[in-house]
Amino acid sequence: MPELSYVGEAVRRHDRDRYLCTLFAPDMAREALFALYAFNIEIAKTREAVSEPMLGQIRLQWWREAVEGIYAGTPRKHEVVAALVPVIAAHDLSRRPFDEMIDAREADLDETPPPDMAALLAYARATTAPLNELAGKILGIDPVPDAAGVAWALTGLLRAIPLHARARRQYLPPAVLQAAGAAPTDFLELRPTGGLAGAVETVALAASGAVAAARADALGRDLAPIMLQVTLSARRLRRLARTGHNPFDPGLARPAGVLDLLAMWRAARRGRY
Repeated sequence: MPELSYVGEAVRRHDRDRYLCTLFAPDMAREALFALYAFNIEIAKTREAVSEPMLGQIRLQWWREAVEGIYAGTPRKHEVVAALVPVIAAHDLSRRPFDEMIDAREADLDETPPPDMAALLAYARATTAPLNELAGKILGIDPVPDAAGVAWALTGLLRAIPLHARARRQYLPPAVLQAAGAAPTDFLELRPTGGLAGAVETVALAASGAVAAARADALGRDLAPIMLQVTLSARRLRRLARTGHNPFDPGLARPAGVLDLLAMWRAARRGRY
């Protein structure tokens, strides 16, 4: 395999699942997707990259102005910006989804979690739908079902519960925790409780519903670079169910393995995810 570009290496290191999905894209689209996903990494890591919310707002504003500069013909000096410039021009990408992606990441700077399931679903959609819309434009696919991104985001949030707990961050809605009989601080113990498992199951069921909706809406080999995210989400949700919805089971954090890759290859070949 040829040496990866800066953005390709960034995606391989920091968003390995999307990196693997992108390997199923046509050669001419792969580098463009890497540039797009590297941009997403830059804004998605804002909360982890700053020590206080105000600094996060400054970082997101920098990226708003960087996107504005690209469309104004005055791009800032940054490896990801440099990679995006030709991609935006070649595929006539709208600025709106980029701005929406940045706006959605402001929620990560809020110390309070989404209050209920509807708010969590809205967050999942806001952080993935614009990204998949742009990816679909690069691949010549329109529209891309929002459910694919929702499934991906919810599954990712469940897998990240241990990481977020160590940082004292919480994405499980208080209303969901309360309904399951869990205390708002249960996740901080880094161990499963019955109530926490019930809350995790509620979110997992919503993710599974999104998987089913995405599968119903999207078939075909050309969708593989995006829809393989659904294949991976479904497999991880099944693993989570086998643990009794224990988000702290160490096996859930493992990256995609040989069996996952085989499932992705079969799904891409059949065009069914």
